[in-house]
Parts: sequence; structure tokens; C-alpha cells
Amino acid sequence: MMSALGSPVRAYDFLLKFLLVGDSDVGKGEILASLQDGAAESPYGHPAGIDHKTTTILLDGRRVKLQLWDTSGQGRFCTIFRSYSRGAQGVILVYDIANRWSFDGINRWIKEIDEHAPGVPKILVGNRLHLAFKRQVPTEQAQAYAERLGVTFFEVSPLCNFNITESFTELARIVLLRHGMDRLWRPSKVLSLQDLCCRAVVSCTPVHLVDKLPLPVALRSHLKSFSMANGLNTRMMHGRSYSLTASSSHKRSSFCKARTSRPPQSPPRNCTRNGCKIS
Repeated sequence: MMSALGSPVRAYDFLLKFLLVGDSDVGKGEILASLQDGAAESPYGHPAGIDHKTTTILLDGRRVKLQLWDTSGQGRFCTIFRSYSRGAQGVILVYDIANRWSFDGINRWIKEIDEHAPGVPKILVGNRLHLAFKRQVPTEQAQAYAERLGVTFFEVSPLCNFNITESFTELARIVLLRHGMDRLWRPSKVLSLQDLCCRAVVSCTPVHLVDKLPLPVALRSHLKSFSMANGLNTRMMHGRSYSLTASSSHKRSSFCKARTSRPPQSPPRNCTRNGCKIS
């Protein structure tokens, strides 16, 4: 299950459950063993054929705790896999780059996943990159296969600790994005004082009026660039930004309308036109 930000006693912000699936002897246990910060003990008992480990990764400043379950690739544990796959948020498809048969078996695991955990995000992992001199699965072929599946592809090496954390982090990112948590990786840098001032100016001034501001040329150019880069140049003309010129023209037009619409005053009854003097 996925836990969002909550109790301050928790040592993590999100909790995700991942399954490592693949044929037996592809090195799933090696991947788990390479996680030095992981805890091998399970909070509750689990049957034979299931290895469990937890680890915490840092995803753009947020702590994501991963529950990693290694389901055995042996056929007699398929029932266990089906029961554990129901609550998973992500699946890591593992094959051995030095074992062609393990790569060909990925299709069977995908069918199992689509049947018992449809729609769960997946990544494809080619394990034991340190045995590249015995490679039986070309990288290009695995990459093309991952593109057909629409999943991300990694080649990892537990021995060298290469791409292990990166693959877990990418899958966690995909899962959180699917759950609408994309705000996690939005840039959270603090704006400088100059950027804050520019934002305040361009928010009330359209880009075509920046040149009319009583500012140095270099600063006006910077304001225009800032407005373009931040998409703030599409402000409507009748907004606050146009109030300086629009309000003055509006006042002049209203004053003229008031003068023209005012009814003419009739001369006093005791005054004749011949007796009026223009001073």
C-alpha cells in the first residue's frame, strides 16, 4: 500500500511495495543482497519461496520506503506469486544477460502479471552486467523489447553496485506519478531577490509595455526575457497590467462623454441674448 505524508513518527514519506519477478537463478537475491541499508527481516512471517527486504531511497527530497519481495521463479511458487502480486505497486522484471532462456521467459511473467495485477507499472532489468563477456542477450535487443512493452530498461550489476538504486528510484518515480504525486519532482529552488522583483513587475505589466518602463535598457531586456521564459507574456490587455494607460484613456473618454451628454443650459429668463457680454 502507498502511504502519503502523515504521522511525524514515521521515518518515511511514502511506502511502496515492489515485486522482483523472473526465472530462478537470474540473481534477484543478489540484487536484494546488494542493498546495504536494507533490512532483511519482515514485519510478519512469510512462506518459503519469498524473500523480503526493505530499503529507503531519497526521491527529490522525499523519503520513499520500498518493500521488495523476491518471488521465486520456480513453478511450485506460482500460487504464492499470485497472492503477493495483488498488493504490489510496481514490478521489476529481471533476467540474466548471460542466460538467453531467462530473457525468453519474460513473456510468461508478463502474462502472469497482466492476469493477476493488471496495469501495475513495470521496468525491465538485465542483471549481472559484470558477466558481459558471457552475454547472450544483446543490449539493443533488450532495449527494443522494452520499448515495445512501453517500459524503462536498465542493465544492472549487484557485484559493482551499478544501476541498482537508479532502477528502484525510476520505478518509484513512475508509481508516484501515476498516483498524482508529480509535485515531488517539481523544482523547489528558492527564487532570488532579483527573480522575485522580476516576477512582481511582469505580473502587472505586459511584455509589449516593458520597453516603456523608466528602467535601464539592460534591466528592461532582462524583464522581457524573464516574461518570455516564464510564460507571463500572454496576459490580457484589460488586466491590471494595462490599467495605467487604459485607466487614463478611460477617464478622458468618460470626461468627454460627460461633456457631450450634459444638456445645454438655457439662459436666464431675465437675460436677453443682446445683453450678454463675453468677457
